[in-house]
Amino acid sequence: MIAVLVSLIGGYLAGSVPVALLVGRAHGFDPRAVGDGNPGFWNVKERLGWRGAVPVFAGDALKGTVAALCGLAVGGWHTGDLGVVAGPSVAPVYAAVAGAMLGHAWPVFAGFRGGRSILTFAGGMAVVCPPAFLLGVLALVLVAGVTRSFAIGARVGVFGLPVLQALFVPAGQVAATGALMCLIGLRFGQAALAARRARPRRRRQAGPGGQGHG
Repeated sequence: MIAVLVSLIGGYLAGSVPVALLVGRAHGFDPRAVGDGNPGFWNVKERLGWRGAVPVFAGDALKGTVAALCGLAVGGWHTGDLGVVAGPSVAPVYAAVAGAMLGHAWPVFAGFRGGRSILTFAGGMAVVCPPAFLLGVLALVLVAGVTRSFAIGARVGVFGLPVLQALFVPAGQVAATGALMCLIGLRFGQAALAARRARPRRRRQAGPGGQGHG
């Protein structure tokens, strides 16, 4: 129990590092105030392009990876075939990844205004189930190549991870991965609700003719 709690807290603190916010500020803007308002890779990419957004992509994913590795260490570094997390390490690693995703979505170091946790989830899965992660990367590359869309490939690669993981681990661990993905859904739902609530406010600010009041 202590190992799980330590992993959860450590993961949360790691996930709370606001990489997109730091990169944005280095370039003179706050990603929470531009584009879709999401402090994550895609919004920063729209502003800076691929090259400028690479640190966000890497940093957000590494938060999940580092948290998972810490959970693995706290749990005694138990792994099975192909490096898949096993035994007493399963619960601490999942707790660490969950903590990192919560930290990314609601970061204590950035006013609890964070991103969607997709890359943080993917980075954690690189430790949770390395073969499924590699197959997910392969799926991303293949689908992106066929569709000529990195976004579509990324969705297939990331959200297909539980299916791919089922080839290597018991159903209980697949279910735990599904629970992690529910955190992503929760964050998307929260963002959609916030956007819906903001529409009437924007209309009032625009005025009857659609023009702002300056």
